[in-house]
Amino acid sequence: MQSAYKGVFVPKNPQKYKGDATNIIFRSLLERSYMTRLDNDPRIVEWASEEIIVPYISPVDGAPHRYFPDFYVKLLKDGVVNEYLVEIKPKSQTLAPKPPKSGKISRSYKMARIAWAVNEAKWNAARNYCKDKGLTFEILTEEDAGIKRIYNKQSLGKLPKGTIKTKAPWKSTWSKRK
Repeated sequence: MQSAYKGVFVPKNPQKYKGDATNIIFRSLLERSYMTRLDNDPRIVEWASEEIIVPYISPVDGAPHRYFPDFYVKLLKDGVVNEYLVEIKPKSQTLAPKPPKSGKISRSYKMARIAWAVNEAKWNAARNYCKDKGLTFEILTEEDAGIKRIYNKQSLGKLPKGTIKTKAPWKSTWSKRK
């Protein structure tokens, strides 16, 4: 799993942001890319980041918890306003983990299963919340239109021979092989 990338997003159109436009935090480059898209798209009437609370029951401890979906989006298309709750995840985190071929259950596999179960509980709660409020819940990945990973092969360009990528290539830290 890759390291988190966090920062403050400064919108060009702060009037579109529902909440404190001076404190918009992104927790991944996918989120930052989507924020830019929301900020620049003229069809977006209003948007917010982690401003809505969806209660859910964790399958891990059976206790109530709070889920903050990544985005609330109000979109005007063909004269019709549609509202969405949007979760941004790398595609790998939207798929149930596959058991190891060896049959050995590793600690990382157990942790992945727990994370998957918690995410499913959150997403099911978000779907129910949206159904009750007349919204649509969507999970978007780097493969969806308008969201691209900036640390993909094309954006890295040609690297000097013998260079290897670190686990967090977006930090522009490169090291020479020894």
